[in-house]
Amino acid sequence: MTVLPHSRLRSRGGTPTAPDRLLSVLAAFDHEHPALSLTDISRRAGLTLTTAHRLVGALTEWGALERDESGVYHVGLRLWEVAALAPRGLALRQIALPYLEDLYEATHENVQLAVRDGAEVVYIEWLSGRSSVGVHIRVGARWPLHATGVGLALLAHESPEFQERYCAGPLASFTPYTITDPARLRRVLADVRRTGVAVSDRQVTDDALSVAAPVRGTGGAVVAAVSIVVPQTDAQVPVLVPAVRIAARGISRALGWQPEKGASKPGG
Repeated sequence: MTVLPHSRLRSRGGTPTAPDRLLSVLAAFDHEHPALSLTDISRRAGLTLTTAHRLVGALTEWGALERDESGVYHVGLRLWEVAALAPRGLALRQIALPYLEDLYEATHENVQLAVRDGAEVVYIEWLSGRSSVGVHIRVGARWPLHATGVGLALLAHESPEFQERYCAGPLASFTPYTITDPARLRRVLADVRRTGVAVSDRQVTDDALSVAAPVRGTGGAVVAAVSIVVPQTDAQVPVLVPAVRIAARGISRALGWQPEKGASKPGG
């Protein structure tokens, strides 16, 4: 699933600009590579060692990167300060957290909050119980939209044009149960819009099932999704659906969303 930063630049066409090269240094870090040597950064960013050294020096001086005693680089606190200003990051997390905690207390299962970034879902909060099913999720993790409950909830409420481009693939597969057929994905998305909830059954791991509902912003547009992940063998979807809907509705109202009078919006 990991794509090297310089290959992203190549996919845009043309020669990488100075900002491209600077961003490629930052993009060299991910959850699998949180600490990198200068040589590692040079290789992953697709830069010469000289260029990497110059850019890493500038980023370290500004605070975007930090260098430990062994000479290895890590993401710096300055980036965390900037990221905290993102309206779909820390601010949304703070508003949603009380409702996520209520959902967790009611179930003691994995509870997640996510937003869409391009063709991926990005997790901005995750609460996990000690005995809950193991998931390959952490704050900041990314997964393709079609493979998760939150991703399906978000994708189902995107524009028809975006959905068609996404369904055209390719659709990555992680288990024998992952949706990889465009026609099936379209049917699933239609069901999500009709019912107001998304159910992802063993798509990422073969032992977990998630139920997700969309979170709406002030104008009614879907801005995030909340989900609960449980062991597939013990999943009681009809019991989980109301709890997830209540959490999603609570977050939506806290964001300023008001349902239309006399109208019922599933999962809203």
